[in-house]
Amino acid sequence: MLGLVLLGLFLRFAVDRGLPSGFPYVTFFPAVILSSFLFGVRWGSVAAVLSGLCAWYFFIPPPDSFALERSGAVALGFYCFVVVTDILLVHWMQRANANLARERETSRALAETRELLFRELQHRVSNNLQVAAGLLALQKRRLHDDSARLALDEASRRLALIGRISRQLYDAGGATRSMREFLEPLCADVVEASGRQNIRCTITVAEDAPLTPDAAVPLALIVAEAVSNAVEHGFRNRDGGTIEVLLARDETAMVKVEVTDDGEGLPDGFSIEASNSLGLRIAVMLAEQLGGRFDLLGGKGTTARLTLPA
Repeated sequence: MLGLVLLGLFLRFAVDRGLPSGFPYVTFFPAVILSSFLFGVRWGSVAAVLSGLCAWYFFIPPPDSFALERSGAVALGFYCFVVVTDILLVHWMQRANANLARERETSRALAETRELLFRELQHRVSNNLQVAAGLLALQKRRLHDDSARLALDEASRRLALIGRISRQLYDAGGATRSMREFLEPLCADVVEASGRQNIRCTITVAEDAPLTPDAAVPLALIVAEAVSNAVEHGFRNRDGGTIEVLLARDETAMVKVEVTDDGEGLPDGFSIEASNSLGLRIAVMLAEQLGGRFDLLGGKGTTARLTLPA
């Protein structure tokens, strides 16, 4: 602070001959402002007092004295007004910056807490779904009716699947994800859950699309059902095979998700409407809920096609 005042005094002597009369404080204003900004209001006030005394003694007539004429009193009053204004402005600016920094730190801490609580909630939901699936599996052992055992087995499998993928369904900030980012781990989870070692699942993306959180669960269940059917029925009598998931847009700009396997294919005369498969009926219902359509196509292997509005 003292160095800035001395620097202002030195510069004022250096430019004294080139300045017209009436500018005794011209080099001291920067010293006061810098002192306030760097060292705070208290030291800025000290710098203002020292600078005012130096200008008064050396540059306000009569020079080299503290005698004060009327014109000098006016100049001194103007100096006091300017430096007080400068110091207050610097103080308010620093206080605003400090408040902003505190608010940013509070926002960062709240964001971290929200993400932590969100992930903890996801973890608990996933665990609860796994527990529910396990309870259904235990209950199935007490039943002797084959249809009831099959229904509990289907429900247990779907709950276990949702429990495995629930951690990736939503983002803590509510952001949308691309369908490829969602489908790759989903298909890997379904194949891994089947326990089959020689089944390869590939994802081919011709054109990606954003996926909103509300559409994530229905899409997950539909694609998981298609992949599970390929594993369970398409490769029933084979050690392994290939499942390809294609994501593209058709000629009407609809988003198309196709799950194609190289397995045994559909039996003759098969139709979803006539099928008694609960999983397929759920897939059709969920597709309609999303405003789309779910179909099974025969040929070499089987293709499950989900068409959704963009």
